[in-house]
Amino acid sequence: MKATRYFNEQVLRKRPYIEPRWCTEVVANPVHSEVQPDGRLRFWGAVTRPGEREPRFLRVVTLADGETVHNAFFDRRFTRRSE
Repeated sequence: MKATRYFNEQVLRKRPYIEPRWCTEVVANPVHSEVQPDGRLRFWGAVTRPGEREPRFLRVVTLADGETVHNAFFDRRFTRRSE
């Protein structure tokens, strides 16, 4: 997985519960995606954390290349959208 310095040094430090493999899985198989005004891409995917029964939606933001992960967090406001 390619990642920005910000992701490696800040995001993973602030959110140690996020596993980088989840980001890879979400980018590869998103339930929804969209382009931000700045050209970055947002991907959402369902992730079930260890010890939990219900999945949460992880939002992964990549650079415009669609591969380099820049940010990731659980998005409480996301609801499945029909494509």
